[in-house]
Amino acid sequence: MYLIAPSILSADFSRLAEAVILAEKGGADMVHLDVMDGHFVPNITFGHQLVASLREKTRLPINVHLMVDNPDKMIPLFLEAGADWLSFHIEASHHVHRDLQTIKEAGRKAGLALNPATPIELLSEVLDELDFVIIMTVNPGWGGQKFIPATRNKIQRLSQWLAEKKLPALIAVDGGIKLDNLAALFELGMNIAICGSSVYSADDPISVMKKMKAIANEFNQKIARTK
Repeated sequence: MYLIAPSILSADFSRLAEAVILAEKGGADMVHLDVMDGHFVPNITFGHQLVASLREKTRLPINVHLMVDNPDKMIPLFLEAGADWLSFHIEASHHVHRDLQTIKEAGRKAGLALNPATPIELLSEVLDELDFVIIMTVNPGWGGQKFIPATRNKIQRLSQWLAEKKLPALIAVDGGIKLDNLAALFELGMNIAICGSSVYSADDPISVMKKMKAIANEFNQKIARTK
């Protein structure tokens, strides 16, 4: 499964509903929201009220990435607001398994996010509980950063690890994804491309998303042909 998830962190904050509509028109598979608290990362972005508002505006799944301290306090709020996919940082949680179960018991997709310097081995005790993993390929906090090359090996190793264990978790990659590196990252094992500035800073965001979706569809068709 190969999916495109535009991140509205890079959109015009005064026109977020329009940004979601653009995602729909571009054929995106979901909308990604980075929730930042000014503590875990040095920026402040969205709250659960925005998720509730956008939930009424779109048919697309809403993928919420909590970049916050004490995610256990925030998870119930975003579940109630309508998040379909919900992840938090393994570095921020005191009780990772319990927090994952809170999400899964609500019938939503549960994921963990890893900062660039955080080893994938920390996932070992909960890997079979995960629906997805977000590999940060930039240091979290701001959109528009450059892709950190060393994270390519991390994506590939996680993909191989999941394949060896025959586990279904998807790999999402967040940071520095553009049209010119999208296919290469899919080849490494990425399943979900979280794209921010490459989409919303473009002159024609819909056109960029359609091109990205076409690349994702090519990979989906390859998978279908092997079955």
